[in-house]
Amino acid sequence: MWPFLILYIFWIYYDKAPQNGGRPIKWIRNLRFWRQIASYFPVTIVKEADLDPKQRYLFGYHPHGIISHGALVNFATEGTNFSKIFNGLKLRLLTLESNFRIPLYRDILICLGLASVSLSSCNKILSMKDPTSIVIVVGGAAEALDAHPQTNSLTLRKRKGFIKVALRNGVSLVPVFSFGENDLYTQIPNPKGSKLRKFQDWVCRVAGVSPPAFYGRGVFNYDYGILPKRKQVATVFGKPIKCEKIENPSDEQVNKIQELYIDELMRIYDKYKDVYAPDRKSDLSIKE
Repeated sequence: MWPFLILYIFWIYYDKAPQNGGRPIKWIRNLRFWRQIASYFPVTIVKEADLDPKQRYLFGYHPHGIISHGALVNFATEGTNFSKIFNGLKLRLLTLESNFRIPLYRDILICLGLASVSLSSCNKILSMKDPTSIVIVVGGAAEALDAHPQTNSLTLRKRKGFIKVALRNGVSLVPVFSFGENDLYTQIPNPKGSKLRKFQDWVCRVAGVSPPAFYGRGVFNYDYGILPKRKQVATVFGKPIKCEKIENPSDEQVNKIQELYIDELMRIYDKYKDVYAPDRKSDLSIKE
């Protein structure tokens, strides 16, 4: 056992798949299990425009939610038949590199096609010979702390790195919004300034991950547990925003694309909010 563990530790250290586009295994992504997971919520896709599978795109996913179940089901598996709906378009869902340091969990992520969200990883994937797109959960750890049911508060204004990646690679941006993502768990109230929120913000700054205090449902009860609640997650794909290739985009160019991106994100939210979020407590807000 010990020799195996030592070899595995060396493998984790030397395996560069997360930085080089992952190592997706098609049959694992196509397991019937994932379709059963998708039907549990259910997770569904709403497509606003056709996308050319021969082109590359950068999908921005919103909101982060507690665990981003919608992103995992839609992009890391074929639970919602993403490849069929988008005519064979290839992509990689990106996540923090720290997730690939967790034994066994990292191997599951790699088999599902996840890769590192580092800048070098983004550039490598978008320059692959076989056109491959990327998905970034833009709000990240900070946004998870605002994931409360029937509300949607996005951390987006200061998130311009993904726009620069799109401009430098000349790939179109596609806003994606999942109605219901924030409804899957109940997060303990953590308003700005509270002791809990101060602690969470500190952990987020120091470790790069957030520790939301939350609960879902149980196996035999609907009130408390670690399972996500059975709430519909409707993932709406907006229309692509064309980005001309610019090696060193100026702040003005980045801001212009960001406004177009936010406008399209707001458009799809306003179009579908009464369909998929009729009981919302507040409308979409964009901060930071």
